[in-house]
Amino acid sequence: MHGPDLLLSYTTFCLIMATTPGPNNMMVLASGVRFGTRRTLPLALGIAVGMAVLFGATGSGLGAAFDALPALGTGLRLLSAAFLFWLAWKIATAGPLRRDQDELKVLGFPTGVAFQWINPKAWAAAMTAASTYLPDGAGATTIAAGAAIIALAALFATTTWLTFGLLISRFLHEPGRARAFNIVMAVLLLASTLPILFGRLAE
Repeated sequence: MHGPDLLLSYTTFCLIMATTPGPNNMMVLASGVRFGTRRTLPLALGIAVGMAVLFGATGSGLGAAFDALPALGTGLRLLSAAFLFWLAWKIATAGPLRRDQDELKVLGFPTGVAFQWINPKAWAAAMTAASTYLPDGAGATTIAAGAAIIALAALFATTTWLTFGLLISRFLHEPGRARAFNIVMAVLLLASTLPILFGRLAE
């Protein structure tokens, strides 16, 4: 990524991909509403680190392995779908807000890192970014710089959605509102992800 114009274009791409609705932002929003800032920040940091690692791996040639082994990509997408449906179910049935005894488990730093490997939107962002913005034969320094930018974009996006979650949480302590919010969040989680997932499965 040489030159200010290409760098600006890449940064803009990362910010757009990171801030639009998707599994990462929906998880952080739901966690922020239920658990607050302190217990949600590790998830946001894990997402940022996970995106950096995924971009680094993709930029180093991992994407070629999926082109050579289509069954590997199909298996990963099916695993992604299974996890996303499970997560949507857990969010939809979480019940009213009770931070002192909440049945919905806190998703921490390791989850944020690991989830990027089965997050179809993260894969789409990393592979598009690597194929579009990394020059042929990019070295470790260039790949590391790209990874740092995509990580910062992810951290900016997740903390923005976390802040939004904190703002609306005060209106969700009434059980009916909380249940409606849970269902809406589950639907948005699937709606923002499944078109990417099954669009690729149909290719």
